[in-house]
Amino acid sequence: MTEITRREMAAAMLAAQARLEPMPAVLIKKHDAQVETYLKRQITDPRNAGFGGFPDEFGLYHAGTASGLAHAFLAAFACEGSRFHKDKLMVQRTDAAAEFLKKRQHEDGTIDLLTTNFHSTPDLGFVMHNVTAAVELARLAGAREAEAALAPFMRKGKEALLVGGVHTPNHRWVVCEALAGLHYLDPDERCLRRIDQWLAEGIDIDGDGQYSERSTGVYNPVTNQALLVTALRAGKRELLDPVRRNLESMLWLLHPDGEVVTEISTRQDQYARATMDRYWFPLRYLAILDGNGQWAALARQTEERGGSVSEYLRYPELRRPLPAEQPLPENYHRLMNVLKIARIRRGAWDATVQMNGNSRFLTLRCGSCAIEGVRFASAFFGKGQFRPGAWAPVAGGYRMTQSLEGPYYQPLDPPERVTVENHAVLRARRRQSEVQRMDYEATVTETERGVQVRIRATGTAGVPLAVEVVLRENVELRGVEAAPAGEKSFLLKNGFAEARAGGRGFRFGPGLGLHAYTQVRGAEPKPPGQSVYICGFTPFDHTLEFTPV
Repeated sequence: MTEITRREMAAAMLAAQARLEPMPAVLIKKHDAQVETYLKRQITDPRNAGFGGFPDEFGLYHAGTASGLAHAFLAAFACEGSRFHKDKLMVQRTDAAAEFLKKRQHEDGTIDLLTTNFHSTPDLGFVMHNVTAAVELARLAGAREAEAALAPFMRKGKEALLVGGVHTPNHRWVVCEALAGLHYLDPDERCLRRIDQWLAEGIDIDGDGQYSERSTGVYNPVTNQALLVTALRAGKRELLDPVRRNLESMLWLLHPDGEVVTEISTRQDQYARATMDRYWFPLRYLAILDGNGQWAALARQTEERGGSVSEYLRYPELRRPLPAEQPLPENYHRLMNVLKIARIRRGAWDATVQMNGNSRFLTLRCGSCAIEGVRFASAFFGKGQFRPGAWAPVAGGYRMTQSLEGPYYQPLDPPERVTVENHAVLRARRRQSEVQRMDYEATVTETERGVQVRIRATGTAGVPLAVEVVLRENVELRGVEAAPAGEKSFLLKNGFAEARAGGRGFRFGPGLGLHAYTQVRGAEPKPPGQSVYICGFTPFDHTLEFTPV
């Protein structure tokens, strides 16, 4: 190599480094504050059984906590802008966390998640991500003592991850992520072969860009991170594609205030509040890689709360400038066929129509005012909760239907002695009589002013029916009166109600108050927050309007 070539290469390297942005100071400050909290909470008395960790609110000591401590301490140690940069205390506290992990690791290499899983490979995968990230940081900062302290846990854990099983779909990718991190630190073809075994099943992502658990608040971010890390640390770049598809899907599942639509979830985050903060890593990485301005906008919005000192240190490409931001979708009516939902967004308000069997077939938002469900039930044989069984598009919206039967049963013919044990089994052999029927229909259409809902129930007459509008705790209500059921239950007997939070909200009605039996037998329990009821009898045909105000 000539001297001129060397100079050209050196100049190119300097130019590349000059294009890197500094890590945001706000993230370093936030991380330091977290480390300060961890230093106060971590148990440092070696005589204490929890040495190296700290308990949760129930007094349980988790391996995940200790691994998170090691990860946080070594990120601060490696970060030049941190108050704890190169502070030996970080290494000492990491040693204590490593001691905790060693004591809580079973001989087979697994760990327990004390709230539910024991000798658990997938929970080991979650913990191993923290541990491998901590070791990466230790290597970056030359903290050999910390790496040596964590090495025994990694060695035993690798053997468990190479053979262990899983429970849920995302666990497969969490295990792959852990194996990819181990392989990156210490190349091992066994890790790659095991990753390939799991990947051979294919990624469980549907045509609408959602993973099979449809967990927009929790397991989308878990899966996206797992696939991204596996792609980057195990050379599986094809795994970036499902992450892209999920991020694209999420553009249509955002409320105007930045919360994500969680009602489609099949996991514990259903109806929970969540934001895009936990999507920050793939958003920023792929915004830079693909030049995607919409993901760049979301990455910038979530940076302060979702950004990570550790990921900035371990993936320096994150410090490249983001592309120019592009506006996010905020004016659309989009049907997502696989999910069986429709999303309507008109500036400051939005609505989600669910045709997928969810009893809360409609939710709405305007600013911080959240209507977390519209649903209805009748007292029809204790099974009258409406859950859409079929749906079809109509002009401007969707019609959902369900049919129910309530039979009575005749004596066995020929007669047979009935015992307690076989009573239910023999029901199928009894002739039905006096069969009662109920046909439900809910039609949701977008109007020029908002959303209209027509609810019909025909069949057996005289059955009490209650329509429930579920609102968040912080919503201020006008035009309603307290219901006998109490517990923040209200009646809208006539006219219109107003629901507002932060000055924005909805006007909805008209009401109907033919009775006050709100929690009809067979209805799902009243959820947390406030509920407004519109009450009548079958045959029932009532149209509600929801207008943003």
